[in-house]
Amino acid sequence: MNRLLYSLLLVVLLPVVLLYLLWRSRKTPEYRQRLGERLGWSRPPVEGAILVHCASMGETLAAVPLIRALQSRYPDTPVLVTSFTPSGSEQVRKSFGDSVHHGYLPLDLSGVMRRYLKRLKPQMVVLMETELWPNLIHHCHTQKVPVMLANARMSERSARGYGRFPRLTRPMLGKLDAVAAQSGDDGNRLVQLGLDPARLTICGSLKFDLPIDPRRLKDLSQARHQWLGDRIAWCAGSTHPGEFEQALSAHHRLLNLHPDLLLVLVPRHPEQFDSAHRLSEAAGFVTARRSEGGVLPERVQVVIGDTMGELLSLYGMTDAAFVGGSLIERGGHNPLEPAALAKPVLMGPHFFNFQEISRTLLQAGGMVLVHDTDELAEQLEHLLSLRNQAEQMGHQGQRVVDTNRGATDRQLALAASLL
Repeated sequence: MNRLLYSLLLVVLLPVVLLYLLWRSRKTPEYRQRLGERLGWSRPPVEGAILVHCASMGETLAAVPLIRALQSRYPDTPVLVTSFTPSGSEQVRKSFGDSVHHGYLPLDLSGVMRRYLKRLKPQMVVLMETELWPNLIHHCHTQKVPVMLANARMSERSARGYGRFPRLTRPMLGKLDAVAAQSGDDGNRLVQLGLDPARLTICGSLKFDLPIDPRRLKDLSQARHQWLGDRIAWCAGSTHPGEFEQALSAHHRLLNLHPDLLLVLVPRHPEQFDSAHRLSEAAGFVTARRSEGGVLPERVQVVIGDTMGELLSLYGMTDAAFVGGSLIERGGHNPLEPAALAKPVLMGPHFFNFQEISRTLLQAGGMVLVHDTDELAEQLEHLLSLRNQAEQMGHQGQRVVDTNRGATDRQLALAASLL
């Protein structure tokens, strides 16, 4: 009954969803494209595939090691990677090219999802992190398609949200065939919400298996020298409105002590590139865009990271990293990306999306917590002035990443048990 009410609510809200996509398309035209896929009118691009659903770019990047492991383990089985955002779609293309099929996962309307699965005939469905779609999971269950929740996380805040709808959440979790949780806390919350403990495996986070090729580190060092010369720089990555201003304010203070310092400001969403650029210029900074390429003029004080899929490289070409979504209540983004590159990491207090990972980095001394603009500027000044301590902090974070690798093999084994 509760799933029926959920389905009816989605039907009622469908015009609102379509208007939202059109509104987002003002700045990102891709949102109004391929609507046939979102509404389930288009046929899936392949049949008999392993379906891996990643909501957006972040989940797609996390899923890369697992998808590649599945391709290696089952070379004759097609893989369909679905997403819900244009940035996720673009990341699939960049990560895999034509080696996987790609499409948007239709909206979770009951009839649409039932027809989609009958056409697709998937061998298995892998949902990433918190992509819990009640109708998708229900119709997989009725069509005897195994479903795995991979790299599963469940923050306290998300658990409270799901807990408000126990008659929808409990049956949905009861139909999952396997869950690979990032941590014991994530797993316990899922069990409390209705997951069968027998279907839970604590596997660690795929994000620890971020592939870092030593040759890439050498390439990044050369690229940094060509782009920045001998200048010192810090990166504010995956930032949101409200954090742009704080990063720029901190940078203004730092320039008093380090006149040649560069800030690389990377908005989380492409539609915010222009806004961040305007804010930087309005604050009086000489501002450039990363997409302009070429050698950076010495007079430039702020660079807007307006290229897609390059955040890891930008972290690698700077001396310290602030990870956004954490000075505002967004839950934070992945601090392991700069840590894997031995960069000292700063993060705000709102990191509930990466709670276990952030606590591990904090305890190991690989990350520093900052609560406001003043603390951000103070800690950056400390790291940029005491380079030996900054390097030590970076190596401690990198050690955390190296120590916790292996989640891909564990989650692949769990997926193989279902296949």
